[in-house]
Amino acid sequence: MKYARLTKEQFEELHQEFINFLATQTITADEWNDIKINKPEVAEQELDVFSDLVWEGVLNKVVYIEHISPQQMHLFHLKDDIMHLIAVKLKNPIDLTTTDGFNWLRENLMDDDVEFLQAKKEYSEDKNVDKFQLIQQGGVITKGDLFQYLDRLIN
Repeated sequence: MKYARLTKEQFEELHQEFINFLATQTITADEWNDIKINKPEVAEQELDVFSDLVWEGVLNKVVYIEHISPQQMHLFHLKDDIMHLIAVKLKNPIDLTTTDGFNWLRENLMDDDVEFLQAKKEYSEDKNVDKFQLIQQGGVITKGDLFQYLDRLIN
């Protein structure tokens, strides 16, 4: 398995897509029930393959990922050839994960307690694995509004 198995909730949400996936392999509903009972290891493999296909489709479309922790914010723009990072680091005890902390940052972006860093990094052999690792570490897929705002502000 390349990524991670989808959760039960995600499988339920993608129920029709999973049926279509099985149909592409000419597996009927009755055959699927038989596989689950008599060949659970094959059923597990099918769930893993489907999960990887879903992740691959999602990761191919991801352009922005944000990771916000109490004292730091990492905003990634995932371009075709590189990852562009804007990092925001606080030098005070304000917690960016709270509404008050985030509002403080919005009103005090140019404060001496706010430090901006930028970096660019090339992908490894598989850019989707790199993206997936950012998500596994707590990153959230976004539309990139915050990245774009800060990019205009500091560049």
